[in-house]
Amino acid sequence: MTALVAATREALAGLPADVAPTLLDGELHVTTATGFVALRITEVEAYHGRGTGPQADPGSHARMGPTARNATMWGEPGHLYVYLSHGIHSCVNVVCGPEGVAGGILLRGGEVVDGADAAHARRPAARTARDLARGPGRLGDAVGLRHPVHDGIDAVTGEEQAGASARLFLRAEPLAEIATGPRVGVAGIAGTDAFPWRFWIPGDPTVSAFRWGRGASEAAVRLREEMPPVEE
Repeated sequence: MTALVAATREALAGLPADVAPTLLDGELHVTTATGFVALRITEVEAYHGRGTGPQADPGSHARMGPTARNATMWGEPGHLYVYLSHGIHSCVNVVCGPEGVAGGILLRGGEVVDGADAAHARRPAARTARDLARGPGRLGDAVGLRHPVHDGIDAVTGEEQAGASARLFLRAEPLAEIATGPRVGVAGIAGTDAFPWRFWIPGDPTVSAFRWGRGASEAAVRLREEMPPVEE
């Protein structure tokens, strides 16, 4: 059985691209009025903000600086940035990096390891257990966190917010085998190998399928053409 430890601010204080792989095979535990769900994390994506790290991230909500929408990303690590996607889905991100430096790790996929009845009640369209949290919108629905009321909930202390509580647990020892590649559905250069900030557990059935974002495949071709030839 995998040994897990409660996440700390210190463990989440690094840059998102560095912290993201350490979330894999960890767990997010969420309790709401409609039940408890424990989710094993199998797929994540890192996003930096303006001025975060050496490389500007044009795919981030915080690329232009602080706004009312992304305010949680600029706060202390360990809170959850919960935003609305396509006006329907609440997506869950773990905030990381020092306070005042924007960073988030999107939880893209996971396996419900406890509370399947609660997850199925929230996701009646899921035909199989693997589809309960396969993709960020499904994941947010399965664990029961909703925008805007749960945006900023503290997953380190577990303090209740809007009738819910969340706790993040990490592996005591990081996974030995991790896959990495471009982020899913991100537009332009930010959705190419220039930003290999998607991390997942190879072969896990709850990992979502890759798809190009708008203009990303074309940007990937240009990127390959611009790369210097490999010397033999």
